[in-house]
Amino acid sequence: MTNEEGNSAFDWDAALSALPNAHLLQSWQWGEFKSRYGWSARRVLWLAADLTGLNRPVRSDDKPLAAAQILKRTLGPFSILYVPKGPCLDWADADLVSRVLSDLESLARRERAIFIKIDPEVITATGLPGDPAPAPDSRALSDAARAALAAPWFPSPTQIQFKNTVWLDLNRSADDLLASFKQKTRYNIRLAERKGVTVQAPPPADAPLDLLYRLYAETSVRDGFAIRHAGYYRDAWGSFIQSGHAQPFIASVDGDAVAAIIVFRFARRAIYMYGMSRAAHRDKMPNHLLQWAAIRWAKAQGCDLYDFWGAPDVFDESDSMFGVWKFKEGFNGAVIRTAGAYDYSPSPLLYRLYTVILPRLLNLMRRRATRQTEAALG
Repeated sequence: MTNEEGNSAFDWDAALSALPNAHLLQSWQWGEFKSRYGWSARRVLWLAADLTGLNRPVRSDDKPLAAAQILKRTLGPFSILYVPKGPCLDWADADLVSRVLSDLESLARRERAIFIKIDPEVITATGLPGDPAPAPDSRALSDAARAALAAPWFPSPTQIQFKNTVWLDLNRSADDLLASFKQKTRYNIRLAERKGVTVQAPPPADAPLDLLYRLYAETSVRDGFAIRHAGYYRDAWGSFIQSGHAQPFIASVDGDAVAAIIVFRFARRAIYMYGMSRAAHRDKMPNHLLQWAAIRWAKAQGCDLYDFWGAPDVFDESDSMFGVWKFKEGFNGAVIRTAGAYDYSPSPLLYRLYTVILPRLLNLMRRRATRQTEAALG
């Protein structure tokens, strides 16, 4: 295991991008962003030359085989560790999986961690439950690797990121992509154009962060979810927009902004991470036209994949994500179901105490954040 703290952002991102399932949340810039909000970032590479004990030919090069950006938050004499959407490696390689997990366990013990959470983007199934089984996916867990991801690791009761998502393959012409959408979605895209909805993608210098936050705050109050303070999003959106890793799209009717989305990109993947809208003019279907503009932009940027960032855990109306899913379903991407988050705790007693207290604290924070957002909107 080689610590890469001293390397540059370019070196880290280049090494990460060459690995399977490279993700924005493992990028150097994401770690720097989170470091401004109570976390510290440690970056670790597993190099081919260092892994001579694995069942593979000895190699003399320093080609990275695995990477993990580990976020740490200190809690008195203890800490919690989190590897968002990582570690990144070939999860079909059982020996490599076992080595990486063993090293992360050792790190958790050294750091006096209450637990370490990993959230690898490892496919367990594609399609809706009950669909015919597709051909095996090379990114999926092998049986041997699945056995390695067992005790002392266990499925986490707290899923931070979405467990499931929808991926749209961009390796087609724009006409073929549009034709692949469901008929109602194609109709709504054309309806928005006929009804006078326009979409702008402002350059970094002109990104209207205050407008975007206002739209997001209105959305959170209307739909009943908590958001953070304005400064957090000005940083989260603004820093990535300025670096070229994010692009806002704003839909307007008669010159008034009615909806927006912010799409991030990393390692040839575009991710639709934030969406916001006003109640006005929803009948003109601005969100459909926004997605179509973002998909074409992602393709022009050289992305192979458009990630709709989130799908239900349970695909029926009991799931809070079901309504959002029905919208995304119209773009006819592939449903991706993953293994989700796993935890390892050196101290099961501390872990139990933490997992009882934390949900109560999060609920309190969400209620407080909602009240603050409502007050800010006046």
